[in-house]
Amino acid sequence: MPLRKYIFRPGINREGTNYSNEGGWYDSDKIRFRKGRPERIGGWEKNSSNSFIGTCRNIHIYRDIAQTNYQVLGTHQKLYIKEGIGFNDITPIRATTTNGILFSATNGSSTITATDDDHGAVVGDFVTISGAATLGGLITAAVLNQEYQITLVTTDTYTFTAKDTDGDTVTANASDSGNGGAGVDGVYQINTGLDTYLKSTGWSVGTWGGGTFGSASAISATNQLRLWSSDNFGDDAIACVRGGGIYYWDESSGTDTRAIPFSSLSGASDAPTLALQIMMSEIDRHIICFGSNAIGESTIEPLLVRWSDTEDAADWTPTTSNQAGGVKLSAGSTIVGALKTRQEILIWTDIGITSMRFVGQPFIFTFNEVAKGPSMISPNACVNANNSVYFMDRGGFYTYSGSAQRLPCTVLDYIFTDINLDQLYKVFAAANEDNNEVMFFYPSSSSEEIDRYVIYNYLEQVWSIGTTEDNFARTAWNVALTLDYPIAAGKIDTSNLNYLYNHEKGHSSDGSAFTSYIESSDFDLDPDGEKFMFISKLIPDVEFRNQTSTSNEVTINIKGRNFPLQSLSTLSTISVTPDSTFSNTRARSRQCAIRVSSDNVDYGWRLGDLRLDIRPDGKR
Repeated sequence: MPLRKYIFRPGINREGTNYSNEGGWYDSDKIRFRKGRPERIGGWEKNSSNSFIGTCRNIHIYRDIAQTNYQVLGTHQKLYIKEGIGFNDITPIRATTTNGILFSATNGSSTITATDDDHGAVVGDFVTISGAATLGGLITAAVLNQEYQITLVTTDTYTFTAKDTDGDTVTANASDSGNGGAGVDGVYQINTGLDTYLKSTGWSVGTWGGGTFGSASAISATNQLRLWSSDNFGDDAIACVRGGGIYYWDESSGTDTRAIPFSSLSGASDAPTLALQIMMSEIDRHIICFGSNAIGESTIEPLLVRWSDTEDAADWTPTTSNQAGGVKLSAGSTIVGALKTRQEILIWTDIGITSMRFVGQPFIFTFNEVAKGPSMISPNACVNANNSVYFMDRGGFYTYSGSAQRLPCTVLDYIFTDINLDQLYKVFAAANEDNNEVMFFYPSSSSEEIDRYVIYNYLEQVWSIGTTEDNFARTAWNVALTLDYPIAAGKIDTSNLNYLYNHEKGHSSDGSAFTSYIESSDFDLDPDGEKFMFISKLIPDVEFRNQTSTSNEVTINIKGRNFPLQSLSTLSTISVTPDSTFSNTRARSRQCAIRVSSDNVDYGWRLGDLRLDIRPDGKR
């Protein structure tokens, strides 16, 4: 028989069975579609050799008037401002103890117990100690007088592991107790949050030592997945712990200056102390809190939207002579998230979407419900791209450009039948505008952390899927229009030290190989699938990109099975190089599938049209 060209439909389709999707693609990893053709995605490498502490779930990037690039990172343990290659710790201070800390050390132990009445710390918090002298022999002043992470707490005590300035553990060679000096000070950073999402609270929920036996506590910033929101107010940065405080970082004070509560700003008037999310409006520069405490109250009203006076971060008191104000949304029970779009701010509640628009005096902002039903699966599951908004709900994907429209999705069942809804607030959306893509990262049902992603090409309206294997675990993303590459935060499970990565750079996983593949659905020889087929030749069509050697290769596997419910077995393996012509094969089966894969660091590839020499081979 003559050669037969095989052109598969673009996009991954998992809405039916493998066999029913004949002529299409069924599975992939680290693959995108461009002009209908599958190709390997770009590589990634560390943004700098410096690491940061904690899991980052928010990145905000901006440039000041002097053209200095800043990156604001919020992790479950810290708040950073990155300038150049360095991460500067700007985590706000919660409390300070002066001349009031006592220590005890035990011979042969590296655990130090600190006594500080009503310290208010929880496990994982950070305290910086100063004014201490030598304790327990080897526990010198240099060992004690530094930042420590708290490991165990009671109401009046906490413990930490003694380390030298290089981070190596130090063991006391004598038991001792006292103040370790004339007067020991402790500076406590704001309480850390969790790296796990909790739907409710009660026994076994939250940090150890965070409550009394058998007690239940309201969901708060300390017993919930730590999510930050951040923005810039001119050259300065603003940030909010979801369910916790709102903070202001003054660039003019330098990167070694910590952020402070809005209530501590000079001239602060009725500034919110708690919120679910914060941002700055593009018009008239109001700072807006979504889900805030009301004036004179100390608890969050989850539907209350408050904003400051124009061009003023400190004044939140509504008067006839300013533009500060607030509105409580009428529909739903809580605000899930908000996003700035063209000429409006979209606010997702648990039952729909509200549009917030600036109109000036006397109302300042108007609020109109623009969708009933669609919501968001998590506060970060929305993104701007292609002059539209794309977001993920609990049961589908949507786009908004004046109205909310559900996106047809060929991998919908694959995603939502295997997603961990117990960790749904970890889901986030990302944009890769150079490739016309939006991405959604999510945890599968067998994972507590993000381990899968889905890509939607909004120009070609096709989907692809993949995993976070090969160091592709991401927890936050920023398209970084003012920088050279999109920026993403990684997560290393074996360490609390994590990195930022430049994406779409090169063809490696930070210098190492990563695996990419795409696999077709089954195809057969005749419409009824009755006859066996014999494949004797394959002529490949692969474009190698940025190749450095004629030995670069892509592997093509011909797989087969005789019945749809059988497992696929590999019938032939073919190595394709830049100078390949054809390959003789001996592959016999009733149904066949094609898998194209690579594992390399030097080059990319794009698949064209494959040609196969196929002939009938009987019915048995």
